[in-house]
Amino acid sequence: MKKKYISMALMTALAVGTLAGCGSTSSDGNNASSKQQADSGSNTEEGKVINVYSWNDEFMKRVCAVYPEVKKTSKDGTVTTLKDGTEIHWIINPNQDGVYQQKLDEALLNQADAAADDKVDIFLTETDYVNKYTDADADVAMPLKDLGIDPDADLADQYDFTKVTASDVNGVQRGSTWQCCPGLLVYRRDIAKEVFGTDDPVKVGEKVKDWDTLKQTAEELKAKGYFTFSSYADTFRLYGNSISEPWVKPGETVIKVDQKIMDWISTSKEWLDAAYFDKTVKGQWNDDWNKAMGSKSKVFAFLFPAWGIDFTLKPNWDGGDGVWAVTNPPQEYNWGGSYVHACTGTDNPTLVKDIILSVTGNKDNLLKISKNYLDYTNTKSGMAEAAKDSKTYASKFLGGQNSFEYFAPVAEKIVIAPLSAYDQGCVELIQNAFSDYFQGNVDFDKAKANFETAIIERYPEITEIQWP
Repeated sequence: MKKKYISMALMTALAVGTLAGCGSTSSDGNNASSKQQADSGSNTEEGKVINVYSWNDEFMKRVCAVYPEVKKTSKDGTVTTLKDGTEIHWIINPNQDGVYQQKLDEALLNQADAAADDKVDIFLTETDYVNKYTDADADVAMPLKDLGIDPDADLADQYDFTKVTASDVNGVQRGSTWQCCPGLLVYRRDIAKEVFGTDDPVKVGEKVKDWDTLKQTAEELKAKGYFTFSSYADTFRLYGNSISEPWVKPGETVIKVDQKIMDWISTSKEWLDAAYFDKTVKGQWNDDWNKAMGSKSKVFAFLFPAWGIDFTLKPNWDGGDGVWAVTNPPQEYNWGGSYVHACTGTDNPTLVKDIILSVTGNKDNLLKISKNYLDYTNTKSGMAEAAKDSKTYASKFLGGQNSFEYFAPVAEKIVIAPLSAYDQGCVELIQNAFSDYFQGNVDFDKAKANFETAIIERYPEITEIQWP
């Protein structure tokens, strides 16, 4: 039993068996499996409430945009009513500091004994912690085949790495996603024109094509009073996406800090001292970072996947359309991805299957999401079409540019970094610990010690931290 993959709360549940086989109980007292539920869904009365756990309203908006059974959504966005009267209840908790996982774990612990309308039916995970919940021993995310979805047939057009990411160690797919999240460099056209004399994406792409070239370009930007990126945190995903081993190997309690993470630390210190980053912006997901995306900012570029442009950059931009554009990044990378899981024990298997297929497996729906939200969606053939259709997929925000033309070649080259159940904590806490070092508040060894303390506080089962 791979307990190291599971949170402390879920470990307790596994130990006493409360999550194992927590399907509904049949009238003769026998425990009905989730597969039996799915297979007999048309003959079994299903619940009238679908509880969906997530950390924001992104999935809700996609469901409401493409799921044909949606009738209306409440003004506060907490309840969506379907045409048959079923209500989808959106239960949102923040992702930061592990709050979402804590709330989800608490609900999963109560799943077996929860009233039908209180059961978790669908939950979402991020790449940083997806394999904690797809773990076969945890058995909290139903195999898609048990739900009646054949990944080889129904999801054959998905990018392979997204299918692998949503599978357990036995290769059983236990989730699906509407997203593929290749990342690009998103830059200010006005700054490019001033500094380089051109805002052409191809020419700008040449100036950021690799780290050595980008460093020379950073000097050009600095000479004109501009920062290349807002923060050292902006480059983290490119290094973190290149690690050779997982932070924690299966069945172990040792965190191994990869050399790529150390490279990020040394380069970040060098770039911050050289004023290629804005020293006033400490990390991401804070007010200073948001303001760095505004029209008064001196920041030239951000490193974002498609969701970052629509969900983060666009709301923080206070200028007109057409100021931002995309080009190739200094290296291929993937950032994020929201995986949709049917929860073991759901009393709504038929509707849950229908929603997952509608939002993650229907090519027409996915292309609609791409058109409306700029999402780089999870069909290889669909994205190949979008990359060539600059009329349909032109972005008003990007001045008529077709971003899919640039996303597509990056997506084809993505090799997902090895994952562990501890990724979210490691990613957050190593950035927090070394932020103080970058800012000159602590020395290097103190930053290392602070990371070790913080990680053991977050994960008490960890026994050792190894540095390269």
